[in-house]
Amino acid sequence: MKVSEAMHKGVNWVTPDVPLAQIAKIMRNDDIGAVPVGENDRLIGMVTDRDMALRALANGRDPASLTARDVMTKGIVYCRAEETVEDAIRLMESKQIRRLPVIDDSKRMVGMLSVGDISHHSGREFMGELMMAVSSSHP
Repeated sequence: MKVSEAMHKGVNWVTPDVPLAQIAKIMRNDDIGAVPVGENDRLIGMVTDRDMALRALANGRDPASLTARDVMTKGIVYCRAEETVEDAIRLMESKQIRRLPVIDDSKRMVGMLSVGDISHHSGREFMGELMMAVSSSHP
């Protein structure tokens, strides 16, 4: 199965200067846990709910003064729409990530592939292996 068949289509991104509160509202309203960050028509990072909790709140910083750039994870790991879901899963396992932006041949973001998307399109055994890999402790 191709990534394009399993992914969520039509993902939006924010610029690095977007306030954290606005990103939290996007996550709540869209029922998502990650928002891509782009600048000059390129993906530059990702803000996850975990980033917000650990890089803002747990560090005692004032969330009202923070932007996407302040808490985002830099260095986007992505997959291509025409890759197989199996290839995307291997990438997720090796990088221990749960969500992948999906780009097309023109390097435009066209969707997001999450563990949840994969669970809807694969068997239990395969899903169990993926969850163990992305949930294990980081080195």
